[in-house]
Amino acid sequence: MTTFITRYETAGPGVRLAVKDLIDMEGQPTTAGCRAAAERAHPAPSDAACLAGARAAGARIVGRTNLHELALGVTGVNPWFGTPVNPLDPALVPGGSSSGSAVAVATGEADVAYGSDTGGSIRIPAACCGIAGLKTTWGRVSLDGVWPLSPSFDTVGPMARDVGGLVLGMELLEPAFSVASAPGADLVVGRLRPPADPLIDAAVDDALSRAEWTCRDLDVPEWDRATRDAGLLLVVEAWESNRVLAAEDPAGIGADVRERLRMGSSCDAATIERARDGQRRWQTTIKGLFTQVDFLVTPTLTIFPPGLDQGSELLIARCTIPVNLAGVPALSLPVPTGGPLPGSLQLIGPPGSEERLLAAGRWLESAAASA
Repeated sequence: MTTFITRYETAGPGVRLAVKDLIDMEGQPTTAGCRAAAERAHPAPSDAACLAGARAAGARIVGRTNLHELALGVTGVNPWFGTPVNPLDPALVPGGSSSGSAVAVATGEADVAYGSDTGGSIRIPAACCGIAGLKTTWGRVSLDGVWPLSPSFDTVGPMARDVGGLVLGMELLEPAFSVASAPGADLVVGRLRPPADPLIDAAVDDALSRAEWTCRDLDVPEWDRATRDAGLLLVVEAWESNRVLAAEDPAGIGADVRERLRMGSSCDAATIERARDGQRRWQTTIKGLFTQVDFLVTPTLTIFPPGLDQGSELLIARCTIPVNLAGVPALSLPVPTGGPLPGSLQLIGPPGSEERLLAAGRWLESAAASA
């Protein structure tokens, strides 16, 4: 079991940065956590564009982190490189796909980690491991040199132990990034309530109460349809991104990922177009919601992280994938439950609102710490 696919020895004052092993680094092979990809990999001719700011800032890259194979899974279990150990409880899944990035941060082996998020792959492992994670607005961070999964959903963003670390991560990704002023209690948030573990629901509500924000319960019946449409489009695009690899070496791809790719290959054009139409309607719906409230709030996961043999439950329990269908940013933040495991709150903002989203997250984090 391993957090890193490749480790590097570093020294000096720079920020310790862990990089998910689907982001190209000059001179290093990109494995995407997959045996078939690793066996065909050559040293990358250049860094991915998203590493430029970190290089300029003198960040120390401590390693390339493990992941759920091809970034196509939510558990973080990897049959080829081992499964990163959840530091909250080794019997539980670390979450995926950015499992190694979450564990590297949670165990103190990195100050900041880069992950990718296509359907929740930053926010889910952040929730499972008790850290913070930011899914950025689609298109905000360049994906040049990043292994593609579902190009119309893929994003790169930071993971850290707290919001301050996420701000640092965004400053590395965007040297001109500057977090907004703290919003104080002057926010209106819309609370969505998918069926969730009562302890998690109560923890989210308590954090919002302590923040003293105006909170409105919202009924968004399109949420479930958005989840279905996003899931279908994700696997369709994942098949297109990986079809050559799957054809050349199916045995070099784990059974669970191979099955998801097969599902993507079997969708007919009419079904795909209906899902695309659903995506357009969902984006209009989300735009309308942000005329009523500043941010939307859900749990990140409706359950606590399951055991290693029950990890597929996360596919149903996640509240993340409609965010990717809309292309908007979202913050995953741990909130205390009074029990051994934290819950995780998801704060969703309009497109391009990362500066305000992190300011709100910092306020919320401070309020929740008073519990």
